[in-house]
Amino acid sequence: MQLNRLVNFHKTLGDPNRIRILTLLAAGPLHGQAIAGKLGLKAPTITHHMAKLRDTGIVYQRKDKNTIYYYIDEKKFRSYSEALPNMLYQSDYNKEDDTLKAQAVINNFIAADGTLKQIPSQRKKKIIILKHLINGLERGRKYPEKEINEYIKKFHPDFATIRREFIINHFMYRENNIYELNPEEMWVTIG
Repeated sequence: MQLNRLVNFHKTLGDPNRIRILTLLAAGPLHGQAIAGKLGLKAPTITHHMAKLRDTGIVYQRKDKNTIYYYIDEKKFRSYSEALPNMLYQSDYNKEDDTLKAQAVINNFIAADGTLKQIPSQRKKKIIILKHLINGLERGRKYPEKEINEYIKKFHPDFATIRREFIINHFMYRENNIYELNPEEMWVTIG
């Protein structure tokens, strides 16, 4: 769900009259005059609130002859209502799940002696392996190319490909054959 839609939904519910209207509509469809009468509000006020509720998509209208009836779109309302808790609390679950998947990839591609069995061809797996390999480098330290090559050779003989992947995926940057780690926020992510 788009974040701006979720914010708009919560802003719309920030008015007590709109919550009262939704409470009435939960019992079944009503027309504007009926809602105004039950809440003791004027018709233009109801029209204003209904427009806000319609804009979020949680209320829709149907015309029956000359009367417009308002309905709650229950599916959308539930979706918006559950989106924030899902975002907040499933993210921890997803992080744990991602960590387990990453560990499985590392176990498949890294031998018991710490060397890389082969460079993964699948992009997601390659990123996981590159992150694993780069963890042994110091942040803020500048490495000459020869030193980076020697570091990579401890894991795999194809140091040129892995070094190039470090650059392509923004784990490191190179200037005048001197390499330095980028901040993690710049690293390519998967997902």
